[in-house]
Amino acid sequence: MIETTTRAEQAVALKHASGVHTNCAQAVILAYQDRLGKSTEELRALGAAFGSGMGGMEATCGALTGAAVVLGLLDKSGREPKLVMKDILQEFKEKAGATICKDLKGVGTGEMLCSCDDCVRLAVLGLEKHLG
Repeated sequence: MIETTTRAEQAVALKHASGVHTNCAQAVILAYQDRLGKSTEELRALGAAFGSGMGGMEATCGALTGAAVVLGLLDKSGREPKLVMKDILQEFKEKAGATICKDLKGVGTGEMLCSCDDCVRLAVLGLEKHLG
């Protein structure tokens, strides 16, 4: 079981909100709307191309790409953002078992490593740890 936070659960709720399809990247980005100061439409557009992992499950999990967008906009750590994202990515991989969408979903193996909801949770938890 993944220990969670209010913002992580908010991201999952946004992913499942009725009336509008929200991909994993958009859910992570929208969970930070209060800190980003952007409209819902702008934030949805930022994450629109990352649904189902980049390239239709062929590359990085959408939740992680959403986290990278948020990190780039909010990180004030003074560390190089790519190094902070590397930490988030490694922590995510340790907990989820992979970082590539099709691997996480078990495409080709039939063994799901991590649900989309848990990927969203893990991405937000990684951000919270590093953004403070």
